Amino acid sequence: MRPYLMCPLALAMFASPLQAQPVFRSGVDLVHLGVTVVGKDGQPVSGLRAEDFVIQEEGREQGIAYFTRGLDNDLETMPLHLGVLFDTSGSMDRDAGFAKTAAIKFLRDLNFAVDMTLVSFDTEVRVSRFGQSEFPRLVERLRGQETGGMTALYDALGVYLDGAFAQDGRKVLLLYTDGGDTRSRMRLRELLDLVRASDVTVYAIGFQTQLRVADRMMERLRLEEIVGLTGGQCYFPDSVDELDEIYAQIRDELAARYSLGYVSTDPTTDGAWRRVTVTLAGARPELEGARIRARNGYFAPYFEDAPRDR
Repeated sequence: MRPYLMCPLALAMFASPLQAQPVFRSGVDLVHLGVTVVGKDGQPVSGLRAEDFVIQEEGREQGIAYFTRGLDNDLETMPLHLGVLFDTSGSMDRDAGFAKTAAIKFLRDLNFAVDMTLVSFDTEVRVSRFGQSEFPRLVERLRGQETGGMTALYDALGVYLDGAFAQDGRKVLLLYTDGGDTRSRMRLRELLDLVRASDVTVYAIGFQTQLRVADRMMERLRLEEIVGLTGGQCYFPDSVDELDEIYAQIRDELAARYSLGYVSTDPTTDGAWRRVTVTLAGARPELEGARIRARNGYFAPYFEDAPRDR
């Protein structure tokens, strides 16, 4: 376990596109995309093959170099790193116990993750990383978090995403929060740049019953904007009693999730934003009305020109 704390003032440094790290390294720079296909019935579509997908970068089709189904497959090549952001601000006091129990049950089912990063946040941000064999210590740490203070949501996300840049493989973040940001030094615009530079997929549960009715829609739209950039999904339960069902839905989606990778045909290393689209090939009747969720681009690697001899 490696607990650490980052000063929020330093987080804005990581919002620069030019500092974005290559998405995945395994001998070559492989652009990794987590892709979810949802049928018109709202259920995840499983059983697709690599040839069922078309990837385009800035309008140019790319060859798929890597493909697998489900997060528990091919863990040697593409390990899974799991993150949990848990709101411990004062307004969480009444429902914190049930929320922690539901989160622990969810994490126990994902026992193939190589590590789990727990970020608890209120006025401050606290981070601990655990190996799979240290799961009991994660449970102890999560249950021992006391509630109180304000909500530094953006700072917490910034700290987690900064640490995730150094991890190779697939990265999934579960975020549980009961309200909007009331404390962070990081601005929303800076956080959105950092999210775009990351290859983490975020699933967020926004428990808004403690918010004023006038604030709920605005905070919901902000959370959906953040999560939408990652290809993840937002849930807004009316009661903590719905958490078990929501976690089951997330597990089903992760089990049907596809991992696609390609080596870009653009060799430029200028750190520029590259727009990426994923579509379904052909016109299969059973996929009529299906929707794809995936991040819509990435920042190219950036390398400064080597100094020239005079």
